[in-house]
Amino acid sequence: MRDEIKNMLEKAERKLKSAKKLFEIGEYEDAVSRAYYAVFHAISAVLLSKGLTFSKHAQVIGAFNKEFIKTGVFPKDFTKILTRLYEDRQTGDYSYTEFPDEETTAQDIEDAQRVLSACKKYLLKLK
Repeated sequence: MRDEIKNMLEKAERKLKSAKKLFEIGEYEDAVSRAYYAVFHAISAVLLSKGLTFSKHAQVIGAFNKEFIKTGVFPKDFTKILTRLYEDRQTGDYSYTEFPDEETTAQDIEDAQRVLSACKKYLLKLK
């Protein structure tokens, strides 16, 4: 595995660890943001394994859907997970009227763990 891809996965793992710690202390806004970034870095690593890089979040999500979900490499429900995590991160980071609750945050962290694990498994097979 290339060093850059390995570093991206390690960053994803750190973001997920932060999300879990923030969840424990009730910082749900920041926890959903970190859960999203765990997934963002993980799917970016998968895309990089095919030589694909993008500067915008929507491009990363769109390319991952096209290259890996629609082709059956990853489960179809990952599309909904990626979309929801992105939206929850937007709410957590930018909204002054809506706030992630405990249940939403717990689901986001669980789903981020699932996506990260699947990405790691995929990348380890490429060795």
